[in-house]
Amino acid sequence: MSSVLKTGGRCLCLGLLLWAMGQGMAVQAQGAPSLPPVQAPVSSSAEALLSPQAQARWDHIASELRCLVCQNESLASSNAELAVDLRREVRGLIEKGQSDADIRTFLVSRYGDFVLYRPEVKPVTWLLWFGPFALLLLALGVALRLMRRQPAAPPALTDSERERVRQILES
Repeated sequence: MSSVLKTGGRCLCLGLLLWAMGQGMAVQAQGAPSLPPVQAPVSSSAEALLSPQAQARWDHIASELRCLVCQNESLASSNAELAVDLRREVRGLIEKGQSDADIRTFLVSRYGDFVLYRPEVKPVTWLLWFGPFALLLLALGVALRLMRRQPAAPPALTDSERERVRQILES
């Protein structure tokens, strides 16, 4: 739970920082006193433009990979430091000419199946893939059994119980 809060806090802080930077730019455009410009980090070779084919591969691979920090964002859309490092790593592997399957295999061996949005179907992930369907089938089976159940017949009264009921009704 604490790691989720730390992660969410980082993403929230980054969002607030980007919002504040946007507000600063709007104020500067209106003629208010300006702040010194923030130096953008120098783009590394990993962030350089790729060929159209390599860019298409990059887009495809990055959309299938999950940011390990933000967890609900793809690798391509995350701004977390680890995501930037992973993007750099993936771009390097693409530039080296490795196949998409080799890149996925490398990342899974390093970070586990969690890095994939759609993990492979294998014995380790069977519960993940088939668990919801098994629970649904179990719930349907229980519901059908309960609906088909015959209502229980009222228990037969003994002679002494009938006599007691008759006495109560007559009084």
